[in-house]
Amino acid sequence: MKYVILIYHNPGARQIWEQLSDDERAAGLEAYAALNEELAASGELVVAEALADPETARRVSISDGQPITSDGPFAEVKEYLAGFYLVECESVERATEIAARIPEASAGFIEVRPIMT
Repeated sequence: MKYVILIYHNPGARQIWEQLSDDERAAGLEAYAALNEELAASGELVVAEALADPETARRVSISDGQPITSDGPFAEVKEYLAGFYLVECESVERATEIAARIPEASAGFIEVRPIMT
């Protein structure tokens, strides 16, 4: 079954990241690289991507049949989607194990959601 693992950030998590030493940041990035390599080798990784800051988003809606766009995030929120993994694994328990290895799990929060089939 496929699961999306959503990685959320908040201003506090960003501040923690910015206060880390270069070595600590490198260790965090290495943790991601190791997780990506492990999931690719096991065949569980479908795709993983980091997202640009919410300020770079475009909001799109339809009014009178015409698209309307505006800059900035969709909504004013404290937490925002920062990245995701799409994995294919045997159970939600396995997807949760993978989610727990994501470095942001200690500073932000991670959501695991099954893909509708």
